[in-house]
Amino acid sequence: MNMKERVIVAWSGGKDAAQALHEIRQTENIEIAALLTTVTEGFDRISMHGVRRALLVEQANALGYPLEEIAIPQNCTNEIYEQRMQQSLEKLQTQGVTAAVFGDLFLRDVRAYREERMSRIGMRCIFPLWERPTAELAARFVDLGFRAIVVCVDTMALAREFAGREYDKEFVRDLPAGVDPCGENGEFHTFVYDGPIFGKAVSVARGETVLRENRFCYCDLM
Repeated sequence: MNMKERVIVAWSGGKDAAQALHEIRQTENIEIAALLTTVTEGFDRISMHGVRRALLVEQANALGYPLEEIAIPQNCTNEIYEQRMQQSLEKLQTQGVTAAVFGDLFLRDVRAYREERMSRIGMRCIFPLWERPTAELAARFVDLGFRAIVVCVDTMALAREFAGREYDKEFVRDLPAGVDPCGENGEFHTFVYDGPIFGKAVSVARGETVLRENRFCYCDLM
């Protein structure tokens, strides 16, 4: 009997992670053990994306996968982040997990960092979306029936009015020149609430939009 390889998916709740999950689900001999997410202590939200943890839990339930959460402090140092990440990965290793799936697209320094850190504990990395043209990926995401809301915008790259918008063809068309259609350079982040990998849609409503650090504009989802 052919044993399936157990993997975890690095999960931000956003569209690249969702598309990576969609791709890896098509792969034979792979079993998804869990979704791995960092949550900021005190805020009770997904780190970077600012989405409430309650929505993250609903999202994982709608997808049908266990959630492995790593709690990190506010203003977390890289040292603490790496320490807690390694503890979590080593625990998952004891459960037979041998690889992690990432939704990275083209940032070579990010990929090299992940591969170096994972190799330290003898785990491998899988990048199912690597070097695919981002305009094609953006169009494919929408065409597959995924639904997502833009939850965070870096106002150094995009006007704050983009926060809270539906991630659709109109959104991509309205992006200024130089902004990656998948936001791979950190221009924006998304929360996926429906699509072909969901058992049911996550019920979301847009709340207030706030500016933090005089730079990042967040649309709160309820």
